[in-house]
Amino acid sequence: MTRRPYGLVCPISRACEFLEPRWTIQILAELWNGSTRFNDIRKGVGNISSALLSRRLKEMEALGLVERVEDKASGTIAYFRTEKSIKLEPAMNALAEWAQCNIEAEIALADVDVSTLMWLVRRKIDLAELPRRRAVIRFHFRDDPPPKCLHYWFVVEPGADLPELCSLDPHRDVDLYVETGVVPLGAILEGRSSIEREKEKGGLFLSGDPGLARSMDRWLRTSVYAALEGIVPLS
Repeated sequence: MTRRPYGLVCPISRACEFLEPRWTIQILAELWNGSTRFNDIRKGVGNISSALLSRRLKEMEALGLVERVEDKASGTIAYFRTEKSIKLEPAMNALAEWAQCNIEAEIALADVDVSTLMWLVRRKIDLAELPRRRAVIRFHFRDDPPPKCLHYWFVVEPGADLPELCSLDPHRDVDLYVETGVVPLGAILEGRSSIEREKEKGGLFLSGDPGLARSMDRWLRTSVYAALEGIVPLS
């Protein structure tokens, strides 16, 4: 990892040099969100190749930002934040709060990768608020231009820790159909809009099980930054 230093006597500049390689902060944020396995980190981060993620994790380990732990019994590898990384939390929180309140929603939500968005939705579904039976929720994206994959299914099984996310039809009866777009759904998750507002605007349409439809604001949790005062809303 070679890059030309700024050449400044400035702690902020030094911090930027340390964290500057692309994807470093995104990987730290995904670890903060609880991902520890390579494939989970890759899905949560989004448009990063496996080769680049592997290289970046090695670089971050060398810098003392990530700890790589191997389970000798199973051969599995897990990645964890170090104390050095954990001490970045106040700065990362401040960046997130600044972005929520100072960047227009249309800009903040532009070019969001649909598969990454759905991986986030998977983490935001509160299983305790869903029926204690199998539930299947299908999302249909009607963006223009359309995303590579138009449909995603969440299959929730009783006793599961997380719903199963499918990009291919699981051939299960669908309980709830959700029609939306990347920007409206992202705005709901980030607190820049709401389920009711997007239903009124036409950014969200629900059909199927009325109980699941009415309780969506309970089983789909929003970002920890969604309740900030002064958030720039989606117009």
